[in-house]
Amino acid sequence: MSDKIIENNQVTIMGEIASGFTFSHEVFGEGFYMVDVLVKRLSNSDDRIPLMISERLIDVTQDYEGEYIMVSGQFRSYNRHEEQKNRLVLSVFVREVEFVEEEMDGAKTNSILLDGYICKAPVYRKTPLGREIADLLLAVNRPYGKSDYIPCIAWGRNARYAATFQVGAKLRIWGRVQSREYMKKIGENEGEKRIAYEVSVSKLEYEVE
Repeated sequence: MSDKIIENNQVTIMGEIASGFTFSHEVFGEGFYMVDVLVKRLSNSDDRIPLMISERLIDVTQDYEGEYIMVSGQFRSYNRHEEQKNRLVLSVFVREVEFVEEEMDGAKTNSILLDGYICKAPVYRKTPLGREIADLLLAVNRPYGKSDYIPCIAWGRNARYAATFQVGAKLRIWGRVQSREYMKKIGENEGEKRIAYEVSVSKLEYEVE
């Protein structure tokens, strides 16, 4: 596997384990499990980030809730078919993990670097409070012809800049993985609380190929 491919999707996260392990799937006899980690923001609120981790990296029979870990890997997506349509499911695929004593300051606990291509026209808007936002969907190539589709959100000047990008443009993005709660409408008067995951962009560069 070429290192160049891995370099285009790098995540480092440090936080508190906030759930048990749930089985996800198996590949050639290797079991993969999901576990949630709470990562502090500088504002002291938390992001709840799902990790996908191999049973060969950590003992999935143990209860580690409340312990702190540092992981590095890639931010990945796959389509899950539910309610007659596909839903994009995102998680951090863990390549390395270590237990740590406690959290460091928020600036170093959550970072991501992505190299990818715009695969949907950016959506620029202003919030009711006047903040400028642009929603981007970045296709990040993986080995063996696969791609991950990563929703990204840019702010302020970056949002205005990103709104000018065409589909197919190559970008390099630095930021952090964040979780956001929203209400999914189910019936006329019913809603269900869900969590969306995206990359909050702190810096972006347009790459000329």
